[in-house]
Amino acid sequence: MENKIIDLESKLAFQDQAIHELNEVITDQQQQLDRLREEIRLLNLRIASVAENSGVSEEKEPPPPHY
Repeated sequence: MENKIIDLESKLAFQDQAIHELNEVITDQQQQLDRLREEIRLLNLRIASVAENSGVSEEKEPPPPHY
C-alpha cells in the first residue's frame, strides 16, 4: 500500500511540473500573438497612410478593353 501511495505522489508531482511547463508555453505564445497583432495593426496603418499619400486608390481600375 505504501508503494502505491509513493507511486501516486510521484505521478502527481510529474503532472504538476508538466502543467506548469505547458502553462509557461501557452503564456509565451499568447504574448507573441499579442505582439504580432499589434505589428499587423501598425503595418495596416502604415499601408493606409502610404496609399493615401501616394494617391493610390484601394479600388482597382477596370481592365482596359481588348481589341
